[in-house]
Parts: sequence; C-alpha cells; structure tokens
Amino acid sequence: MKILVINCGSSSFKYQVLDMDTSTALCSGLVERIGETVGNIIHKVTATEKKFTQERPFADHTAGLEQVMSLLVDKEWGVLSDLREISAVGHRTVQGGEALQESCMVTDEVKKLIIELSPLAPLHNPSNLQGIEVAQKLLPFAPSVAVFDTEFHATMPPKAYRYAIPQRYYDDLKVRRYGFHGTSHRFVAEEAARLLNKPFDSFNCITCHLGNGCSISAVKNGKCVDTSMGLTPLAGVVMGTRCGDIDPAVLTYIGLAEGKSFAEVDAILNKQSGLKGICGSNDMRDIHTMTANGDKNAQLAVEMFCYSTKKYIGAYFAALGRVDAVIFTAGIGENDTTARAGICEDMAVFGIELDAAKNSKRESFGRVISKEGSATPVLVVPTNEELAIARATMDVVLRK
Repeated sequence: MKILVINCGSSSFKYQVLDMDTSTALCSGLVERIGETVGNIIHKVTATEKKFTQERPFADHTAGLEQVMSLLVDKEWGVLSDLREISAVGHRTVQGGEALQESCMVTDEVKKLIIELSPLAPLHNPSNLQGIEVAQKLLPFAPSVAVFDTEFHATMPPKAYRYAIPQRYYDDLKVRRYGFHGTSHRFVAEEAARLLNKPFDSFNCITCHLGNGCSISAVKNGKCVDTSMGLTPLAGVVMGTRCGDIDPAVLTYIGLAEGKSFAEVDAILNKQSGLKGICGSNDMRDIHTMTANGDKNAQLAVEMFCYSTKKYIGAYFAALGRVDAVIFTAGIGENDTTARAGICEDMAVFGIELDAAKNSKRESFGRVISKEGSATPVLVVPTNEELAIARATMDVVLRK
C-alpha cells in the first residue's frame, strides 16, 4: 500500500509518498510561497537522493498539488507508474476538539466539524481543510483521512485538561487543554518502548518535542495523561517565538499600558516572544554562537529554555510516579547536545544521568544517551510525523 501524506499550511505544504510494506518514504517535497509572485518547489527522490527544484508561481494549493502529481509519475523524477497506485491520502489536521478524537475518513460532516473547530486553530484548520479538498479533487479515487494533532492527548483525564474557570466556558466554548504535536509524541513513545524492549501498554515515559514549537507530554501505560500545550500551542515551555506559560494578567497589563488590543498582545506573545523576545533570535544554533561570543541575553535565553523544560520533566515525574524513559525529539531535541545537557543537569534525583560522550554524538537513529547505570534511561528518538500519519491512515482504510 502506498500513501500520500500532506501537511498543508496557509501558503505552503509538505508531502511524502510512503510505501507501507517497508515503512519508507519514496519521495518527499515542499511547495512554498503559494499565491506570491514567485513560488518554489523542492522534490526529492529517496532512492537516488536526486532533487528537483524550481521557482515558479503557484496561484493556489491546487496548482501546487497539480505540479506534485505530475512529478510523482514523471519519467525522471517519479516514484509511481500511475497515480492510482496511491491507496489513500493522509492529512495532518491540527485541531480535532472533542468531536474528532480519532483519525477518521473525511466526509462532508468531518469537513464541517474541522471548519467549526477553526476558532481553536485559526492558522491551521482552514489550511488543513484546503489541502483535503484539493486532494479529493485531484485524487478522487483515493480516500482522504484526517489525522489530528490532538488525538493522542484525548486520553487526558479531566483533572489534567480542565481549567479552573467557570463551567460555562467549558460547556459553551469548549475552553480546555487540548495539546498538540500528538502524532510526534505517540511515534517517539512507541519507538522508545520498542528500543527498550518494553510493552507499550505498560510503558511510562516523558516525551520532549523540542523545536521552534515545543511540548512535553506525560505518557502512562501507553496513553497520554498530561501535556504542556493548552487550548492553543502558546502554553508550556519557552519556545522559538512563543512565550510559553505566563501569568495571564500580563496580557491585560501590556494591553492597558500600551493601548493594544487583545489580538495585538496575542500576536506579541506568539510571534515576538520566547527565545526571540529574550535575545533577538529564535534559532538555537545562532543563539549558541551568540552565547559563545559573550552575548548575555543569548545565554539567558538558553538557560530559560532549559529551565522551563526541566520543570515540566520534574512535574511529570510527580504525575507518573514511575518513569521508564525520558525522550528527546524534534529539531532541538534531536540535534542540540548543549540544550539536552542543560536540561538533564542536576537531575540525578530522578535517576537521570547523561553520558557526555553519548550525548555529544549526532546520529540519525534512536538511541540511549544516558549512563549505563542511570535509573531512568534518556533517549534521543528522531520523530517521523509523516510515517505516523501514514500508519494512522492505513489503519483507518483497512478497518473501513
């Protein structure tokens, strides 16, 4: 079975075609700057590592996906002899709310619910739906499946997902913690259990998805019981441009002090805060260079990032009681040896003892980076959200 996975944004989309017999990507690509004067497409064939790049305008997502369809069956760049080899299309869909808690076949009713949930993910759900509708138009023979970022977190108990605000805001507006990066958290948790030879249904772990966006999740007996992001992806640890946890009165205080609307303050907290707000950059690689050159604000940014992550790990040790592993993934989690070391420093009380030599190595596969005698194994597990989406899509199609 071959599955096309689409991750659609407002002006770009990523894609992969995966062969589910081998769980490998046949090709991957990116179409960006859709709707601008000059767009861009990058298409990479996995087997040959050949890369097709082209700058050209893409009026809309339909035009971009039409180009992708052409490349998939192209004599030089293609990986399919016919588009009908695509058995299904899996779509990353950010917000499923309480109505859509499992991956599902896309129907008219599902599309309606995705739009109704857009106020909870205004930057994502409309774009996700756009990708679904374009795929249905161009590949009418291949069922589309929506795979939700919020799905893995749907097992949280009310004590974890409810906020201590008047009941009517939950009843009427569904204000609660939803969590995000769910496909990544599930994937790396399952992979870590496999690497440690532990059954997933009795596996307890803390998963740290650390990139420009960051979230930490507590997993008990293979199910998520808590996560750091909330109603939106703004909550939790310090991120690239997002503030993470903050006294909610700050929003009112800034608004009144500077005469800004709630929307303007919200934009500041989402796009101008986090690492960028502290030191001017949201790229941890640049921040480390700045730190090495004596920039005190950059040093503070790293310290705040590590400290906020460390606090969540400690809190989830308390929530879980027994922790079989702490797992790092995503751009910073997989590649930033300095950040991992800072987060795990002085954590021996939790049985976390990092092996400096193992931590310093950069590998493309999952591995343990803690000391041999560490009571709590620490792992780096590369995430593969596209494969996770493809697996969920295949499950939905096969149980149809």
